Amino acid sequence: MTLLICPGIHDPHLTQGLLNDLGRSLPTPLIVPADQPPYSAAHGWDVLMRSQPDVSSPLTVLAFSAGVVGAIGVAWAWYARGYPLQQLIAVDGWGVPLYAPFPVYRVSHDAFTHWSSCPLGGTTYGFYADPPVAHLDLWRSPHTATGWAVRPALGQPSCPIGLPAERTTAAAWLRQSLASHLAPPV
Repeated sequence: MTLLICPGIHDPHLTQGLLNDLGRSLPTPLIVPADQPPYSAAHGWDVLMRSQPDVSSPLTVLAFSAGVVGAIGVAWAWYARGYPLQQLIAVDGWGVPLYAPFPVYRVSHDAFTHWSSCPLGGTTYGFYADPPVAHLDLWRSPHTATGWAVRPALGQPSCPIGLPAERTTAAAWLRQSLASHLAPPV
């Protein structure tokens, strides 16, 4: 798996905090540099292509805040070329439309952000913090964000209130989601 991280507009140390929380079991990520506009798909694509990725290796994109804007463009460009795309995980990408034919999941710092983003796609599986945490804390320290992993039942719309949920942390949800996609698609 190729892992591309598209951070938002923040100190790069916050991304290092996230990586520390996720542990060493992940592949070495490609990280869009902090001096690049996070909302630019062109910059994210350039980082990805300069790494000379194995285009047969499934791509996972993990993005935060403004980085979600660029990340959806990178994911679409990869997918449009017929390359395997595992998932896009949008962490606090509030207000960003995430309609796609590939798996897109939302992780939110509070219930309002999560549910109000539902009409914008990418909501079949996700996590929201409850009690709420600060926006930057969700990225910097996902182990401190306790909340709910939600997954709609078959036949349900993706955003009804009262979805089946499991109590967990954002870090545990992210680790599980990333680990479940480490194997090549079947």
